[in-house]
Amino acid sequence: MKEAWNFTRCLLVLTGEIELLKKISAAQNIVRQAVINREWADFDEKTAEVNRMGEEFALLEDERIRLFSTLDNITVRDNGHGNTEEKPFYALITHLPIEESKELSRLYRELKMETLKIRALNESLLVYVTEAKTMAAAYLEAVCPARGGKLYTRKGRRVSQDLKSMVLNNQF
Repeated sequence: MKEAWNFTRCLLVLTGEIELLKKISAAQNIVRQAVINREWADFDEKTAEVNRMGEEFALLEDERIRLFSTLDNITVRDNGHGNTEEKPFYALITHLPIEESKELSRLYRELKMETLKIRALNESLLVYVTEAKTMAAAYLEAVCPARGGKLYTRKGRRVSQDLKSMVLNNQF
């Protein structure tokens, strides 16, 4: 049996997603600053917190999709190649009263903007980490050209060059 459309519940879910994205953004900013400042004390806790909020967001996203699927019985349509695809958000809300449509549209835009902010922060952090790894690898190559791009443990075993966690012993 198909559920009835519930505008109030949709408002609550969209607002919940937006608030959660703001919290995720704040927590990711703390993680980003910890990485840049090389403060690893609370790094695992903050990363776990971001992951937990990401799981909460996924649950809200599933609920949002379920709620909006009740809007129209043609949520899924044939795309001409025998496959089906979901109907776009703005096409779903066209049949709603103007007030509801405007409010949902406003919240959806805010949700998309928060999502784009988080994506931009993630990409900038990824670029920073990639550059740091590249610089560390270049430094090791310049300092120890005879090693031929290989890394070894202190017991002499060869290890991966992913540079996830590496400590340099600078005592001679």
